[in-house]
Amino acid sequence: MNNNQISRIEALNRALVGFDTMFDTMERRFSNSVGNNYPPHNILKTGENQYEIQIAVTGFEKNEIAVTVESNVLTIRGDGEESVRHENPDIVYLHRGLATRDFVREFPLAEHIEVKGAEIKNGMLIVKLFRNIPDSEKPRVIDIVEVK
Repeated sequence: MNNNQISRIEALNRALVGFDTMFDTMERRFSNSVGNNYPPHNILKTGENQYEIQIAVTGFEKNEIAVTVESNVLTIRGDGEESVRHENPDIVYLHRGLATRDFVREFPLAEHIEVKGAEIKNGMLIVKLFRNIPDSEKPRVIDIVEVK
């Protein structure tokens, strides 16, 4: 790598202010775990400082899902047993392709990432995140004074 490429990478790392490490940590944490594909999820950047985690929760009721944040870890827990207990005994599944098994998904959050809310829409749990960098850590322009 030449110096220009290195300076671009350093500038990118400074601009991301630690958010990039969240993705690296998540990838390392979940890449070697068995059964890490349930439920499927997306991570999106929806604006300059806005992000979303979308998790497929088709078949779950709102009261079967819990979203918590503790020590910079976002935890999403689903308890699908409630739906199974309330099923009609006269109904027999010929094929059950929609899983409602219990799950726990954890997402480590980078510094300055705040969870702003969660909603269920069209079978997707959408958790909204916001990167709120304190003014003291934002880049600022320093006026240069000419001394004569």
